[in-house]
Amino acid sequence: MGKKTLIAAFAALLVVFAYLYFSRPSAYVAEARAGRAVKAVPGSITVQAEYEMQLRSDLGGRVLRSFIDKGQHVSEGDVLCELDTGDLRLEIERIENEYETAKRRLAVGSAVELQLATSAENLAEFERLNRAGRYADAELTKRRREHAQVEQRAALEKVNNEQTLATYENTLRQKQRQLEKMTLRAPFDGVVSQVYARAGDLIGGGASIASLISTSRTVEAKISEEDFADIRVGQKVSARFLPYGTTLYDGTVSKILPTADPTTQRYIVELEVDIPADRLVPGITGEVIIVVGERDAKALIPRRALFGSAVYVVREGRVELRPVTVGYVSLTTVEITKGLEAGDQVIVEALDQFREGQRVRPVLPGTEGN
Repeated sequence: MGKKTLIAAFAALLVVFAYLYFSRPSAYVAEARAGRAVKAVPGSITVQAEYEMQLRSDLGGRVLRSFIDKGQHVSEGDVLCELDTGDLRLEIERIENEYETAKRRLAVGSAVELQLATSAENLAEFERLNRAGRYADAELTKRRREHAQVEQRAALEKVNNEQTLATYENTLRQKQRQLEKMTLRAPFDGVVSQVYARAGDLIGGGASIASLISTSRTVEAKISEEDFADIRVGQKVSARFLPYGTTLYDGTVSKILPTADPTTQRYIVELEVDIPADRLVPGITGEVIIVVGERDAKALIPRRALFGSAVYVVREGRVELRPVTVGYVSLTTVEITKGLEAGDQVIVEALDQFREGQRVRPVLPGTEGN
């Protein structure tokens, strides 16, 4: 056989080999690797407004001015609504006039005060004459009793006068407080979600003016009962919100609520998540893992490679279904404590399309075009 014939035969074998190899179905694989295993507790998350309030008016009246619209951002202390204060101001003016009149009348003095002064002068004179022997002791005793009665009436009148002034002052404070309540202000920074009263509306005491949602947000995670015992404040979390695809956001456990939902028996923990505040829209949901343990692992693989309690390993171009023992599990990776070694290739996609012993062409991520 000539040299050219051998070369042609070898080339033909290469073509056949390449055909057989590349005609095999592709199996997308990942290599098991050593690394840091993470034990994680899964949970579902919901974003909620930290506060949500029905803004109500303590007093009734006609809405004079409204400064709010649905969706409007407001700051703590902003005036949201004003009620008509005309009648209340007239009443305050009347009470103030009566109060000033009462003070002027008391400044002038009363008949009892004049009587008390006269009685004191007369008693002093009787005491002097008694010492001179011109009046009997019995008469002096009578005069002293009469003076004591006048003193008692004067003291009672003073108490009544002080009470009258105090009543006016207290009434004015109450009316001023009512006047302040006729102006409704935002109790916190927030967004107006609903408006129930507009200018010209007549409302009763306790009526809702608007609904207000705070701008601060709370991310709540619901954890199953069997996982709850491992949760601690300060543990790291990795959160994914459904509107934002596969993007993961880091955070920590900030608060653990001590009671479970009576229906689902799931516990609630609050999270601090490193995400722009404007992306935390009340009502959006997602999922989270809470890291409750870490350790060095000899073999880590993508979580999606698990096929029950086994994995598909590609060895020398053939598929092998290999039982494994699972250790720590996180949102994306899983530790294999028995059954795999670092460097083993496991199938990570379309697991249901492969079978034991099947010939495949392993493809690592990023090498599809090679």
